[in-house]
Amino acid sequence: MKQLFLVLVFIITGYSFSSVSKKKVIFFGDSITELGVKPGGYITRVDSMFRSENRAEEFEFIGSGISGNKIYDLYLRLEEDVISRNPDVVVIYIGVNDVWHKTLLGTGTDPDKFEKFYEAILIKLKEKNIKVILCTPAVVGEKTDMSNPLDGDLNRYSNIIREIAKKNDLPLIDLRKKILDYLKNNNPGNLDKNVLTYDKVHMNAKGNQFIAEEMWRALK
Repeated sequence: MKQLFLVLVFIITGYSFSSVSKKKVIFFGDSITELGVKPGGYITRVDSMFRSENRAEEFEFIGSGISGNKIYDLYLRLEEDVISRNPDVVVIYIGVNDVWHKTLLGTGTDPDKFEKFYEAILIKLKEKNIKVILCTPAVVGEKTDMSNPLDGDLNRYSNIIREIAKKNDLPLIDLRKKILDYLKNNNPGNLDKNVLTYDKVHMNAKGNQFIAEEMWRALK
């Protein structure tokens, strides 16, 4: 009986240490991230990549994406949806709606406010010693000749994020640049969708795989 008790204590203790050492990663964003936890989504694929390397016990991946969210929505739900969960790493992937909704709904975010809310989020995360990875917004339309109506604004907001990353010495996944480079080589017909997205914004299977690989490289 005593030996059985010791074995149980050893198993429980080992499990506890395993759980404590697991790094919690929260992907914080909009509908692209909300879809990322679905089968075939980029977050699900990131998890599969780590599992394929027998590293499943190192990370716990959580999606915190809400459709239609802009930078100030992330700020307003930061405490409840992110900080309260005590993550080790937060990947911020936002900006498409801040640009897109200005034209679509008239409810986007002005550049100066975008930057201020972004910096305010970083301050709160820094206070909790949470590591942060930034991402630039990808596309609203996949044409390669810069004729998508929102290309100029997406470049502008991506530059804001690049400067924030540089200023705060934070890692950056430059999805805007990487996806534009990919499209130049893989969209010879200058299509506005169906290369990496199914509707000009949200990722199809190839798009989710593309983003997952970029996230995976940064998290490794």
